[in-house]
Amino acid sequence: MNLTYLRSFYITVKCNSISKAAKQLHLTQPGLSMQLQSLENDIGENLLNRSNKGVALTEEGKVVFEYAESMLSLQDNLERNLKNLRNKKSKLFISSCKSIGEHILPCSIYTFKEIHFNIDISMEIDNSYNVIKNLTNHATNIAIIQDMDVPDNVSTTPIMPDKLILVGGRNITKSSISIKELTELPLVLREEGSGILALLEKALQNKLISLDNLNILISLNSLESIKSSVASGRGYSFLPESVVTHELRTGALRQITIEGLEIPYNYYIAFRKNYNFTDHEEKFVQFLTSNKRCFCY
Repeated sequence: MNLTYLRSFYITVKCNSISKAAKQLHLTQPGLSMQLQSLENDIGENLLNRSNKGVALTEEGKVVFEYAESMLSLQDNLERNLKNLRNKKSKLFISSCKSIGEHILPCSIYTFKEIHFNIDISMEIDNSYNVIKNLTNHATNIAIIQDMDVPDNVSTTPIMPDKLILVGGRNITKSSISIKELTELPLVLREEGSGILALLEKALQNKLISLDNLNILISLNSLESIKSSVASGRGYSFLPESVVTHELRTGALRQITIEGLEIPYNYYIAFRKNYNFTDHEEKFVQFLTSNKRCFCY
């Protein structure tokens, strides 16, 4: 049985008119009549009595009409579910450290979405320690981190260079200080587990200075809170240059160079060594390591 012809029969009965049904089905009246005749030939029964007043179901037609509603409903449901399955969006979950996740990655994600609109992306932002923990615990398959020690079962691919710089408010009087002067500054730093704090600690160790030697006023887990505190003159902080580009440009923050101390580093995509990316994960990784990406500065 041809379901297209069955639908034409069903619509004709509902409209009680071949001309009205033909208009609704975008068919000519002769074309619709041919379909109805073909359906009747397939079934081997006369289904409709035609007259100037419209159409009327025969006894056989009443039986076919009763089943037609269920059959066509099943067809509609089947086609709808198959379409939904074809159009089902892939889910991509990313875990990122705060500096790149809050300030740099969003533009890349929007650009990626414009190319791959059928991939839904969720990004969780945390400090680097927890990001790696999520990766090794299989809570995420793609992590974005700063330079840091990673477990043996994790591989990394560099995506962007950056550097940690010392910044103060707009009213600072010095643009350059010594290591000794650094230990006297009131500092607002990131919390334990932060990649930024780990980078700073490692760089200072190379100068035989520990975090205990610093004058740390407070530790905060929010880059925006740190920037706000420093901009209002409540201390100094080490922040990624990419994170404070706007504030340096407007003068809300000012950079202070430290004699003999530079802290360059990279951002990386991190992933478990034995993990095979899904198709949409592979697309995102390739995008982020290509020149198509668009980082916010």
